[in-house]
Amino acid sequence: MTDTPGIPADLTWVRAAPEGEEGPGPWIEIAFGQDDFVYLRETGDPTSIVTTTRTKWEAFTKGVMAGEFDHFAEPAD
Repeated sequence: MTDTPGIPADLTWVRAAPEGEEGPGPWIEIAFGQDDFVYLRETGDPTSIVTTTRTKWEAFTKGVMAGEFDHFAEPAD
């Protein structure tokens, strides 16, 4: 990965891929940084990084687990 201005170079990225998947994706990767920052990127474009806070990330993941975003995954009629 090339250095992205303003993004710490020492982040540990974790790939959110289905268990057992070996391919390049595209997958989402997440890294938890210092000062409550959470970083997200796509494996196909690792220099495009979105930053949020741990509080917002936790609210989002709780919403996913509660089914609040299921309508985005449902097939169109």
